[in-house]
Amino acid sequence: MAQIGKAFRNEINPRNFTFRSREFEQMEIEFFCRGEDGLRLTDEWLETRMKFYESIGIPRDKLHVLDVPDGERAHYSSKTYDIEYDFPFGIQELEGVAYRTDYDLKKHGEASGKPIEYFNEQTKEKLIPHVVEPSAGCDRTVLALICEAFDEETVTNDKGKEETRTVMRFDPKMAPIKCGVFPLLKNKPELVAKAKEVKELLLPFMNVFYDEAGAVGRRYRRQDEIGTPFCVTIDFETLGEEDPELKGTVTVRERDSMNQERVSIDDLTGYLLKKLV
Repeated sequence: MAQIGKAFRNEINPRNFTFRSREFEQMEIEFFCRGEDGLRLTDEWLETRMKFYESIGIPRDKLHVLDVPDGERAHYSSKTYDIEYDFPFGIQELEGVAYRTDYDLKKHGEASGKPIEYFNEQTKEKLIPHVVEPSAGCDRTVLALICEAFDEETVTNDKGKEETRTVMRFDPKMAPIKCGVFPLLKNKPELVAKAKEVKELLLPFMNVFYDEAGAVGRRYRRQDEIGTPFCVTIDFETLGEEDPELKGTVTVRERDSMNQERVSIDDLTGYLLKKLV
């Protein structure tokens, strides 16, 4: 059983930013199992959760696993691992993976006065399931993603001057906005109309930001700062005015490398979706 939602804690002295607050988003899984499988499954869930963090853009070498010693675990736990992340301000916990044994269901049964047992139809066996519980802070995970994505680099602009480019290098599937769509010039109605067509083409499949304000280079920088992995520019080549062979194509610019590629509008949705997986 998995769920995500608001959690509340009676924190006497809220502090340490999002790590000690009275209200937060929590993600939990209650994985029911046989008692003899509990420790093995706790280790398996630890590895599964580590792979999850890697898959969303947090490298394993920034993650630390703390095997919580006997005297420091919760009273109900026979095994607990803490997954920690190396934040710029120090190592902090992201998640706990706890083997809670059958403590919870036994206590529910005692308090309710009714047996809480699982009956296996095949073996005709009754048992009280044990529970492995991965429990993660959503807010902390988002903060880790932001810290990991943030980058600044020195680049040379069109005028030959060095400037600092701020980039959020989110894994494309985690970026809030997947694609920026720009007409090269906002005072050319035919470019604006085609750009809005492209925006509407992509909207059913991804979050798109349309921008026609300022020079196209500045628009690229704005999208870099919010982590948009791809920008699509509709220019005069799209209209076939400079090269008839390029009519119906757009410029696709990739965030991290800043490389640009001509892609047919007919192929654009599929091209982007493959790169967003």
